[in-house]
Amino acid sequence: MQDTIEYITAKIKDFKPELGIILGSGLGDFADNVDGVRVKYQDIPGFEKSTVAGHKGQLVFGRVEGKNAVIMQGRYHYYEGYHISRIVYPVKVMKKLGVKTLIITNAAGSVNKKYTAGDLMVIKDHINLMGVNPLIGENDSSLGDRFPDMSEIYKKSLIDKTLDKAKELHMPVWKGVYAAMSGPSYETPAEINMLRIMGADAVGMSTVPEALVANYCGMEVLGISCITNSAAGVHPSRLSHAEVVETAAKVKESFKKLLVSVIREI
Repeated sequence: MQDTIEYITAKIKDFKPELGIILGSGLGDFADNVDGVRVKYQDIPGFEKSTVAGHKGQLVFGRVEGKNAVIMQGRYHYYEGYHISRIVYPVKVMKKLGVKTLIITNAAGSVNKKYTAGDLMVIKDHINLMGVNPLIGENDSSLGDRFPDMSEIYKKSLIDKTLDKAKELHMPVWKGVYAAMSGPSYETPAEINMLRIMGADAVGMSTVPEALVANYCGMEVLGISCITNSAAGVHPSRLSHAEVVETAAKVKESFKKLLVSVIREI
């Protein structure tokens, strides 16, 4: 951790980020117009390489709507073969750098039959079905408590603010429960039916580990899913990652508008 922090601070000098943003599949364009310092994951001690299409794999440090921000332009995933502790390492680094609020975005499949591709969903809660918890192992008391409360992982005030901003922009945005599976295979129709019975509205392969650790670290968390496809069994069409990236690209402008308006108010 010390090596990581020293490497990053040498690059960003006196810049102190207060806001963290994680950009999911196809949503990385948000960081393209941010002026600032860009650091490749592969160059940072302790970081891993992002290997998935639609993830540039770099940290972007710059001002966003008057806030000092650090943006993960793409993430790495549990299914890429990394230990779960590596997946959440960047969040711990953000905490050490001074980040207080974390916005996590992702591309997700719709479990709720009312949702369609291109919709946005604010995450109100999640179901962890990845089969692993990133807090397992020796606890670092400088980051958080051994047994953190999880009753409000996604900050209600940030959820309300996002829904208010969506209304101002005349943008329909859902509020729902996100279920996380390990991947990389998409879920079967039977699994999607199980998720629907459990109360999930959308499903993906990320976000939950980062949200758990951010909450553990005392950050306020906002989660936004871009619904890029209908999950298995909802419609007869086959699923592909290309479709996920393509749909995310189509809605990126409305996604950017919502994100900017929310950041302005944080």
